[in-house]
Amino acid sequence: MHFRTSIDNRIQQVKMPENLAVGMMVRAQREKCQDLQCPFDYYSFAFGESPFQVPRELSQALADHSTTGGYTEPGGIEQLKSAAADFYNRYFGLNVEAERMIIGPGTKSLFYMVFSMLAGEYIIPVPSWIGYTPQLDLLGRKWHTLELLSENQYKLQPMQLEQFLDAHPGTAFTLILNNPHNPTGQVYSEGELEALAAVCRSYRVAVLSDEIYALTTYDFCNYSSMAALYPEGTLLTGGLSKDRSSGGYRLGVLVLPEECPEELRFGLEKIAATIYTNVTTPIQHAAITAYSESSGNDRYLHTTRSIHKLIGQKLSERFANIPGIKTTRPNGGFYFLTDFNEFKENMLKKGINSANELGKALIAHPHHIAVVTGDALVVPPDNYSARIAFVDYDGPTAYEEYLSNPPVTEKDKEIFFTNHASRMLEGAEALEQFIGKLS
Repeated sequence: MHFRTSIDNRIQQVKMPENLAVGMMVRAQREKCQDLQCPFDYYSFAFGESPFQVPRELSQALADHSTTGGYTEPGGIEQLKSAAADFYNRYFGLNVEAERMIIGPGTKSLFYMVFSMLAGEYIIPVPSWIGYTPQLDLLGRKWHTLELLSENQYKLQPMQLEQFLDAHPGTAFTLILNNPHNPTGQVYSEGELEALAAVCRSYRVAVLSDEIYALTTYDFCNYSSMAALYPEGTLLTGGLSKDRSSGGYRLGVLVLPEECPEELRFGLEKIAATIYTNVTTPIQHAAITAYSESSGNDRYLHTTRSIHKLIGQKLSERFANIPGIKTTRPNGGFYFLTDFNEFKENMLKKGINSANELGKALIAHPHHIAVVTGDALVVPPDNYSARIAFVDYDGPTAYEEYLSNPPVTEKDKEIFFTNHASRMLEGAEALEQFIGKLS
């Protein structure tokens, strides 16, 4: 006899994570291709994971602390919080002390903790990373979307935010701002952030600034953090997943606002103690190395962001050369957005009735192209856009070659790109064939 239970209705509202959704599509298509005697393989533009190795200093530090097995403080060990505070002061121009740092098992957990703490409603500029809305739905929080437009380089406009806030007087809001932006690869300038900060300050809006890709910004010397411009109202998140290629380490950092209320800091630590006790102790000790000043850290960050820039901008140009396709030109991270909306009528005639169905059509035989679309971008069903992740190459080999023989001339860069992005170039050709059939 089965046990008697019932499932909370909120679970039905939670959207499937993009990695699980795409993985299921790939498995289903692999089974179909077996019936067609097709040796199925797919062009991987869906998964956003850095292709490089974990920095040697970090992996060695983890090995050195593998026997450190005791419990720690829920908010993180003091040595790591101090190192992380110094790191953010050094790289981001902040003025943070260790007591304003919370260490979590990746930024997803930190988001959940913040969403649990901050009452009111949430504003999400879209297209967006899928990870925010499922957590808000799970917690029963109300959220609103503000559409980002191509003519504004997919950046939130101060007037747009102000008009929304004027239409909702008396409501407490938290703005979720992702910079650099997943999925477009766009980066806000200091002036653009100052204008948004002025609106938020005027309306007393909190900002959850997701800056997990900050150190992948191609022109990092010009990068600005919202926490530097609106320190009293910004909760800043970052971590090791993207810029140190350490997603599996599951270590994130939350920087609390200036003059943070004690009940917020204590409440977050209380939630941490309730949910996960503490971040894995050896990982915390190893992360001290990642946040310490060293020439090895600087060399790794400079080299990886240079490779991201070279490959991402050249691949976006290749996609943009496909007739009818529009793309963003990334300035940070390892994604760009591709716009298929010129072919909307053609797709409807072929039974591709939504952005999600576009994703299924692209993975189908004989195209075998995996992208992220529709729900996973938090866009309406009739917005035929797709996120392209440009990480399907041998990162360690590219890294060593770039260090030993950095490409300088345009010819050098083209050779480097062609040699290392060959699989993605084949995917671009497959996409061009798909578009040709639509046309």
